[in-house]
Amino acid sequence: MTTHLAMALHTAYRALRADGLMAAAAGLLVLLLLVGIIGPWLPLGDPTAIGAGPRLAPPSLEFPLGTDELGRSSLPRVIGGIYVTFVLAAVAVLLTAFLGVMIGLTAAYFGGRVDMGVARFADILYAFPAIILGLMLASIVGPGNVAIISVIVAATLPLFIRVVRSVALSLALQEFVIAAEVAGASPLRIMLVHLLPNVAGAVIVHLTYALSIGMLIESALSFLGLGTQPPYPSLGSLLQLGAAYLTIAPWLVFPPGIILSLAILSVNLLGDGLRDAIDPLKGKSLT
Repeated sequence: MTTHLAMALHTAYRALRADGLMAAAAGLLVLLLLVGIIGPWLPLGDPTAIGAGPRLAPPSLEFPLGTDELGRSSLPRVIGGIYVTFVLAAVAVLLTAFLGVMIGLTAAYFGGRVDMGVARFADILYAFPAIILGLMLASIVGPGNVAIISVIVAATLPLFIRVVRSVALSLALQEFVIAAEVAGASPLRIMLVHLLPNVAGAVIVHLTYALSIGMLIESALSFLGLGTQPPYPSLGSLLQLGAAYLTIAPWLVFPPGIILSLAILSVNLLGDGLRDAIDPLKGKSLT
């Protein structure tokens, strides 16, 4: 029933207009995303150009965020890091949402052994710490973006499966599903047309939390050298490189650290607002 999806989106839009803090968080996320997308096209310099300025130079008019240990301008590197961190996390979370929704709906609709097998599969994935899983995957496929996306998918997939499965279980026995079965609708059509719109609200809310988890995982693994490889930056790798010069060049650490903190805070504030708007009773019970 597509009306449920439309109602969820309309409720989220009304909450965005009514909640100033939620609107500010959404605006900051949009701003960071635009900076990350448009920034590389601006005449700010090459983020990989060595010797663009003096080594470890403090912020100035020529280099607003200073330079790093190789004389590279920090401003285009931070903007490039925003783009890499946001894009990797977003691609991984969208992929996870697709897989998690399909697996969760399948488990809830068919039930029985299928449901039990999916539940145990989610428990197994949930038991692996993200960092350990990242080390394992990096040793198999090598460090880089593929490893990062794989770890984010594996870490957030069981959460999506649990959320979708728990909501869809109560819907699978409803009269409109039974009526669709009697009318001869295929299982795929029932899941996509009748069940999916009814779980869309929970999926939208969970997308925000999964995005914050994805950014944390990407930054943590890049900090350990398992993510985006030099000379291309990410917020995590910029933090790792700047940590070695924290006492003499703190301007290398503060911009990526503050941006990452604000991005995760904004995503969580947006998720809290969406949760309270779409499911007020649940929001009150968790506060």
